[in-house]
Amino acid sequence: MGHQVPRLCRELKARHLTMIAIGGSIGTGLFVASGTTISQAGPGGAMLSYALIGLMVYFLMTSLGELAAFMPVSGSFATYGAKYVEEGFGFALGWNYWYNWAVTIAVDLVASQLVITYWFPATPGWIWSALFLGLMFLLNYISVKGFGEAEYWFSLIKVTTVIIFIGIGMLMIFGILKGGEYSGWQNWTLGEAPFAGGFSAMIGVAMIVGFSFQGTELIGIAAGESENPSKNISRAVRQVFWRILLFYIFAILIISLIIPYTDPSLLRNDVKDISVSPFTLVFQHAGLLSVAAVMNAVILTAVLSAGNSGMYASTRMLFTLAVEGKAPRIFSKLSQGGVPRNALYATTVVAGLCFLSSMFGNQSVYLWLLNTSGMTGFIAWLGIAISHYRFRRGYMLQGRDLNELPYRSGFFPLGPIFAFVLCLITTLGQNYQAFLEDKIDWYCVTATYIGIPLFLIIWFGYKLTHGTRIVKYREMTFPKMDVK
Repeated sequence: MGHQVPRLCRELKARHLTMIAIGGSIGTGLFVASGTTISQAGPGGAMLSYALIGLMVYFLMTSLGELAAFMPVSGSFATYGAKYVEEGFGFALGWNYWYNWAVTIAVDLVASQLVITYWFPATPGWIWSALFLGLMFLLNYISVKGFGEAEYWFSLIKVTTVIIFIGIGMLMIFGILKGGEYSGWQNWTLGEAPFAGGFSAMIGVAMIVGFSFQGTELIGIAAGESENPSKNISRAVRQVFWRILLFYIFAILIISLIIPYTDPSLLRNDVKDISVSPFTLVFQHAGLLSVAAVMNAVILTAVLSAGNSGMYASTRMLFTLAVEGKAPRIFSKLSQGGVPRNALYATTVVAGLCFLSSMFGNQSVYLWLLNTSGMTGFIAWLGIAISHYRFRRGYMLQGRDLNELPYRSGFFPLGPIFAFVLCLITTLGQNYQAFLEDKIDWYCVTATYIGIPLFLIIWFGYKLTHGTRIVKYREMTFPKMDVK
C-alpha cells in the first residue's frame, strides 16, 4: 500500500466517551416505550426483561471494550468481524450498521416533528425535520469535538431528568410526596401481576427493551477518535453497568410501583402524545402538572441526541468501509479537521430520502425501513459476541499474554456465549406468534424478519465474489498496541 491511510483525530475525552455510552442508550425507548413493556408483561415481567437484556448488553460491552481498547478503529465491530470471523461477515456488518443508523436518523426526524407539534401545532412538520437534519449535519460537519460536546450536553439533560425522576418517585413511594391512591407493592399483586401474559409477553417486549439499549455500542465506534483509548474505553465500559442498573432497572421499578400496569394510559405507546410518557404520568401523580411541557422538551432532546449519534456512527462506519476498500474510495477523504465529510454527505442524503418516504404518506415503505433497521441493531450485537469469542480464542491459541490486553473482559467465555444465545432468541422470537396461527400472515412475518435475509445476502454475495473463508485461529493477526 503506497498511499497514506487517512487517520481520524483523537479528540474525544473520557467525559465524552462516558456520556456517549450512557446517552446513546437513554432515548425514547426509556422515556416513551417503557410504559408499553409494563402494560404488556406486567411489572415483574418488565423488570425481568430489562434485567436480562441489561445483563446481555453489559456482557456485550465488556466484549466490545476488550476489542476496542486493544484495537481502537472507527469501524469497530465491522473491522473485528472481518479480521476475526470472515471478511464477508465484516463487510455485511459494516454496511448493515451504516444503513441501520442512516434509517434511524430518518425515524428520529419523524419523531421530532411529532414531539414539536405540542408547541407549534399549526407549523408544517417537515420544516422542523429539515431544520433538525441541518442542525445534526452541522454538529457533525465542524469537527469531532463539536459532535462530542453536543452529545455530552444532550446526555447530561437526559441523565439529570432520570435522576430527578427517581428522586421524586422515591419520595412518592415513601409517602413524603402525595402520589395518588396508588403507591407501593399493591401494584405488583393486581390481577395477573407481577407476570402478566407469561413468558410469551416477555419475549414480545424483549425487542422493545433491546431497542431501548441500542446505541450503547457507540463507544466502539467512538474508540477510533478517543484521546487515550486503552484507558478511557475500559473506564466507560465499567461505568455502563451501574448506569444501566440505576437508570433502567430503577426507573422501571418506580414506574411500576406508582402506576398500575392496568392503567390504560400506559398502553398508548405513541410518540404523538407525550402526556402518556410514564415519566410524565408519574410527575403528574406527584401534582407537578406543568411538567408535561418540560418532559416534552427532554424527549425532544433525547430524539435529537439519538439522531446526532446516528449521524456520527453511520458516517464513521462508511469512512472505515472506504478505507478498507469495501466502499468507494471517495468516502475515505478527511477534512482538515479530521471529519469524513463525503461520508457525512452520503449519510445525510440517505437519511433525508428515508424521511421523505414517510412524509409522502408511503407508510409501508417507512415501516419496512424501520423494521430492517431495528433488526440490524441486533445483528450488530450478534457480530460483537462472535467476534470477541473468536478473537480471544485465537489470541490464547497463539500463546499471547492476556495481561497485555489493556482491558480484559472477566466473563469469557460465558459472557459472549450468553449474549449470543439471548440475542438470537430475541431476534428469532420477536414475532413467533405469527407462525402459530392457522394462516400465517406472510406480509407481517416478512416485514419483521427482512433484516436477516438482507444481511445473509450481503455476506454470502461478498463471500462468493471474493472467495473468502472463515479466518483460522492460527492465521489471525494482532496489531501492535497503539495507545497514542
